[in-house]
Amino acid sequence: MKTNINSLIPGVLIHPGEYLLDELEAKKISQKDFALMIGMQTSQLNEIINGKRAFNAETALLFEEALDITAEYWMNIQKNYELNLAKINRRNHERLEAIQLWNMAQSSLPVAFLKKQKIITGDPISDIPMVKDIYGIQNFDQLANLYSNNVYARFRKSQKLDMDKINMIGWVKLFEFKAKQEIVNAFDHNQFDNLLSELKVILSKNKKVKEKAKDALKSYGIKLIYQEKAEKTPIDGVSLWSEGNPAIGMSLRFNRIDNFAFTLFHELGHVLLHLTNDNTAEFIDLEHESEAYKNSKEEKEADRFAQSKLISDDLWNDFFNPPYYFSDTKVKEFAKKAKIHPAVVRGRICHETGNFAVRTKIKYDIN
Repeated sequence: MKTNINSLIPGVLIHPGEYLLDELEAKKISQKDFALMIGMQTSQLNEIINGKRAFNAETALLFEEALDITAEYWMNIQKNYELNLAKINRRNHERLEAIQLWNMAQSSLPVAFLKKQKIITGDPISDIPMVKDIYGIQNFDQLANLYSNNVYARFRKSQKLDMDKINMIGWVKLFEFKAKQEIVNAFDHNQFDNLLSELKVILSKNKKVKEKAKDALKSYGIKLIYQEKAEKTPIDGVSLWSEGNPAIGMSLRFNRIDNFAFTLFHELGHVLLHLTNDNTAEFIDLEHESEAYKNSKEEKEADRFAQSKLISDDLWNDFFNPPYYFSDTKVKEFAKKAKIHPAVVRGRICHETGNFAVRTKIKYDIN
C-alpha cells in the first residue's frame, strides 16, 4: 500500500525564519545590515528569524532581490510551514479528543486482556477504531445496549465473585471478531459423522491434537478458534454462526485432553443440533453456569451429544457397572475398544462417580 505523501506530518516543524538565518550566516550578512537593506525594522526581522512572524509575497520579493533566491522559494516554504502547522494542530486536537473518549470508555472495556492479546497498543488514536471493530459498534454509547443483550444477561446477574463480566463479554466479542477473519470450506451437516470419526482418531493418538482438530474442522466448514482466557473468565467454549459458517471458540483453560474432547464435542453438539436450524443462536458455556442455563434443553442436548459421540451408549452401559472400580488396565482396554483416548474414559468415570481423587498413571496432557 502506497503512502500518500500529502498526508504525512513532519516530526519536526522548521519555520522559514531558520532558512533565512542560514542564508544570512552563509553569506556573512548581519541581521542589522539585512534589515537595513530591505527596509525592515530589525525587531521585525528578528521575529521572522525566531519563528514569531510570517512573511508575505512582498517580503518574499525583497528576499529574492537581496539574496538572489526566488520569491517562489520563500513563499513555498512559508506555505508548507503553515500547512504542516495546521496538520499538527489538527492531529493534536484529534489526539486530545481520543484521549478524552478513551478515558470515558475504558472502564467498560477489558483493557488489560486486549493489551495482552496485542489487540490494542495504548495509543487511543489506533485503539478506538480497533475496539469499535471488535465490538461491532459505531460509538461507545452503544456498549450499554450491547451489555444488556439477552445473550449476556446471565453474566450481569451472576453473583460469582470470580467472574469479571466485562472480561467475559470482551473475550466473546474478540472471538467473534477473529472468527470473521477465518476462511474455511463450505459447511455440510450431512458430513458430520465423518468429521466426528476423524476427531476421535486424532484424540486417541494425542499427537498435535489442537492443530489437527482445527484443520479437520476447517476442511468440514467449521471455524475453530483457540483464544487464551482473560482474568476471571471461567469460559470453556462458545459456538455461533459466523459469515456463513459455524464457529467454535475454546479457551483451553485446562491442558487436559478429556476436557478438550468434551468441550469440543459439546460445542459440535450445539452446531449440529441448534445452529443448523438457527443462524442467530449463540451458546456460551461457562464453568459457573446458572442452574437454569445448565438445565436448559439445549445444554442437556449438547452434553448428551458429547457423551454419546465420544463413547457410544451401548459400549458405556456395558462398561460402567457397580462397584465402579476401574483400574488403569481396565480403562485402557475399554478405551481401545471404544477407539478413544484413555484419559477421556477416566474423565467420564470421575464425572459420573463424582470421585476426582482416583490415583492413575494415565496421562491427561494434550500433546
